[in-house]
Amino acid sequence: MNLYFRPKLLQSRLTSVFRSATTVSEVVQNEQVDIDDTENSLAREAEIEKKRNISRLSAAHYNVINGRRPYKEPMALPHLTVKYNRKMYGKYGAASGVNPNICWPSKLDIEEKQEYEAVAYPFTIKEMMTMVAEKREQERLKTQQRDNEIAAKFAKLGQWKKELKEKIAKKEAEVEAAKLKKERLIEEVRRHFGFTLDPRDERFQEMLAKREKEQKKREKQARLEAREKLMIAKLQQKKVEGVSE
Repeated sequence: MNLYFRPKLLQSRLTSVFRSATTVSEVVQNEQVDIDDTENSLAREAEIEKKRNISRLSAAHYNVINGRRPYKEPMALPHLTVKYNRKMYGKYGAASGVNPNICWPSKLDIEEKQEYEAVAYPFTIKEMMTMVAEKREQERLKTQQRDNEIAAKFAKLGQWKKELKEKIAKKEAEVEAAKLKKERLIEEVRRHFGFTLDPRDERFQEMLAKREKEQKKREKQARLEAREKLMIAKLQQKKVEGVSE
């Protein structure tokens, strides 16, 4: 009885061993097939996504339009700077792949910033406020002084207009007097010759110049006499005042 079942038991065990060995190799093969299928699937998805992009935009512009970082890898020297990476993190957050520690200044950066501000902005806020207040006060005083000058000149505007009109009237009177004097001299020259003579004639011009010279001499003499009379009047007035004292 026992001899009958032992071969069958041995056979079942061997069958189980071979079956197990076959199963392991098949599993390994199946895993390789799954990996290959996954890679092929990703490639197909990438190809499909590429065909879907009918915008004809560059990869960088397409990423920006879709809210992604333009470049996954640095393409130029500016892409390696701290400023650019801070900008990428500020816009895209953790999806940018930038370490957020870069957003905070280092100890050296803080020292350089403090040194720059000490040179560029040497005054404290209080000092700057005082300077601004003083500047505003100076501007206010300057404006007030200018307003006062304008008001004073405006008050004299009427007097200036009057003086200007008098000056114009005096000038017009002088011009008119000179014109009348010229006409009078011309008439005297005509009477001198006793007949009508062309004013452009040489003899007429010579006689006119002579009469003008005589007229100027008489006017000068009249001014001198008037000045002498004025001086005599002043001396007499001083003499009277001295006697009264």
